Amino acid sequence: MQGATAPVPFARSGTIGRMARNLVALALLAGCAAGCGMVDAVFDGFKHAKAVEEDLLAAVGVKPQVGFNWRNGRLTSVTVTFPNLLQDKPLRELSDAARNAVGKEFKQRADNVVLAFSLGPSTTTSAHAEQPQGKN
Repeated sequence: MQGATAPVPFARSGTIGRMARNLVALALLAGCAAGCGMVDAVFDGFKHAKAVEEDLLAAVGVKPQVGFNWRNGRLTSVTVTFPNLLQDKPLRELSDAARNAVGKEFKQRADNVVLAFSLGPSTTTSAHAEQPQGKN
């Protein structure tokens, strides 16, 4: 029977079944997440973080980056990172402004508010660090 071709069964039928199972699992996961308010907390958290950035821009004159961490519906930490050291503002004033903005905008007490400053790239005196990378 050379030259004759046998019919090939539809090879993608297993793929469709797996895809359907994945969609059902995704729908269940989304339903559970929406039911417990996790999705709302995340989206609201980003809105609150942006509001804290705007409040601190108005109070200090520099816009920081704000990150947050929720655990089981509880605000465990908020990190406020300024793009550089602020020479004209005392640290106490910055920390008070950050705490007040976080409390006002998140409408929840954070377990910890972290205040940070970006210092830029590090410097080194090592000759090894200044050598260009070789091409592979």
